[in-house]
Amino acid sequence: MEHDSPLAHEILFEPTKYLPLFDEAAKLAQEIMYEQTKKIWENESYKEGLERPPPTIKEFVHVRIEIRGPMLDNPGKIPFFNKLSVYFMNLTVSYYAELCPSIGRVRVKHRGVLLTLKGTVIRSGSIKMIEGEREYECRKCKKRFKVHPELESRNSIPKPIFCPFQKPKFCESTSFQLLEGNKVCHDYQEIKIQESTQVLGVGAIPRSIPVILQDDLVDIVKAGDDVIVTGVLTAKWSPDLKDVRCDLEPVFVANYVRRINEIKLDIEIPDDVIQKFENFWSDFKDTPLKGRNAILRAICPQVYGLFTVKLAVTLTLIGGVQHVDGSGTKVRGESHLLLVGDPGTGKSQFLKFAAKLSKRSVITTGLGSTSAGLTVTAVKDGGEWMLEAGALVLADGGLCCIDEFDSMREHDRATIHEAMEQQTISIAKAGLVTTLSTKTIVFGATNPKGQYDPNQSLSVNTTLSGPLISRFDIVLVLLDTKNPEWDKVVSDHILDQAESEKNKCHEDLDKMWPLSTLRSYIHFVKGYFRPTLSKEAENVISRYYQLQRSIATENAARTTVRMLESLIRLAQAHARLMFRNEVTRLDAITAILCIESSMTTSAIVDSVGNALHSNFTHNPDQEYAKQEEQILKKLKIS
Repeated sequence: MEHDSPLAHEILFEPTKYLPLFDEAAKLAQEIMYEQTKKIWENESYKEGLERPPPTIKEFVHVRIEIRGPMLDNPGKIPFFNKLSVYFMNLTVSYYAELCPSIGRVRVKHRGVLLTLKGTVIRSGSIKMIEGEREYECRKCKKRFKVHPELESRNSIPKPIFCPFQKPKFCESTSFQLLEGNKVCHDYQEIKIQESTQVLGVGAIPRSIPVILQDDLVDIVKAGDDVIVTGVLTAKWSPDLKDVRCDLEPVFVANYVRRINEIKLDIEIPDDVIQKFENFWSDFKDTPLKGRNAILRAICPQVYGLFTVKLAVTLTLIGGVQHVDGSGTKVRGESHLLLVGDPGTGKSQFLKFAAKLSKRSVITTGLGSTSAGLTVTAVKDGGEWMLEAGALVLADGGLCCIDEFDSMREHDRATIHEAMEQQTISIAKAGLVTTLSTKTIVFGATNPKGQYDPNQSLSVNTTLSGPLISRFDIVLVLLDTKNPEWDKVVSDHILDQAESEKNKCHEDLDKMWPLSTLRSYIHFVKGYFRPTLSKEAENVISRYYQLQRSIATENAARTTVRMLESLIRLAQAHARLMFRNEVTRLDAITAILCIESSMTTSAIVDSVGNALHSNFTHNPDQEYAKQEEQILKKLKIS
């Protein structure tokens, strides 16, 4: 656009005419470079007397057009460059904004222009081999010409009906001979991309479109990848089915594909924002827990109190450090959280807010999800079996929120065991055997079965199996008990929201830690810090693990082993939250308190209490000093 804006306009609006010319030019340039490289190779081989492999030439050469910058990121604000000609500047900004529509807004007017679409790969087909061209010879004029496949007729090559040559005079021949031995084939793959649900409005249905990949573009993306595809919109006839109308289906022929998974996870945070985080912690250097609680208050601020839940949500989103031993065995760094509580305790509010904090998130409900919808399913399209990604695969590298966890069938719950612990999904369906990555955080919410009975185990109260519950690092129980003191505190808070003076502190908090800043902070500490355990933290965690092993029953031994891994992950997450690269005793004890909150009977704290009634204290550092003394005494650590 800066160098030759008229040519840029022609490429964007007539790609089917100019892209083949670009490919021919690139092929010619390759031949010239090949001849020069071949001469250099022959001279060096002759001088040194060595036999080196000769340079190779690529069979298919393509010029890939990639669109970046303001036109893709923010189509509403496209700046004009000073070097653009009058021809280009006379075009309106909205005219070029149509080149980057959402998938749901693709229409007939976009056919034949170079579009750029953003979406998530939900289906990936197998790699095929298609015939690229056939060469015929006219029996009358003996001229040779090539016939290419037609996409509208599903890549079939039609037989020529007339001779294309007209010089020196028009050839009226209709008899042609197919030349054998010069068949040209291309790699071919079909995928389907779907627009992101995060950019859709309430009640909108995400749209999808099939994408055709050829040659060097095949097999570079998989189901669950976020991609930016540049190509040309065209159409093809639907398959011939009995008593079914044959229509033209839109299809996108890709010219360039770019994976943006790494870009979404590796967010660039400005230096001034990082300096703001450092200044914040320098102000709370003497009272670090007070600074931590200031951050936690910004988690789901519409819900009053619930300190334990907000701390658990934050530690779950931040997560620990993945560990890989010498044999290659991986111990996941992502934590999982399950909220068990009565209706009206704010479980769904935390799920939706956590999804906003994650750059990659999928929200679903147990009632509307099956095992195939959560993991992966095999679908048949055009006589071919394809894998279609489910919620856990689409949330790879992010967060998967599952509301109404108890509404899922037992068979459906069993399918996510591997996805939560090994972070993979092994598939063997319809002859398709593969393993997909599900490196995701699972945040579930469920209601107890009837009235919650504290004397019964969590498995009995929720109808969830023990092995599934053991895969959650934190399980918090929110019981709506009749507590007059707590009801008065909550009612006073709701009534005080109408008074501006009493709500001034909350306004200051919203200005200090808005949603965008909180999201940036979580992603910064998650990517920047890799905390390691100190000797004091190792001693505390080891003593607590030994205490749990001594009181655990034979059936609960497996749970305590996973508890040790959960303790390490939560301690590392708390160190990241505290803007540190070392896990101290404070982080280890905080992780123990989170684990203790997940238990019906506490082994180390005198009273755990109801997580629903946990509130922020005025002096958290003094409160922690008392808890630390009590815990160290129970663990017999001087």
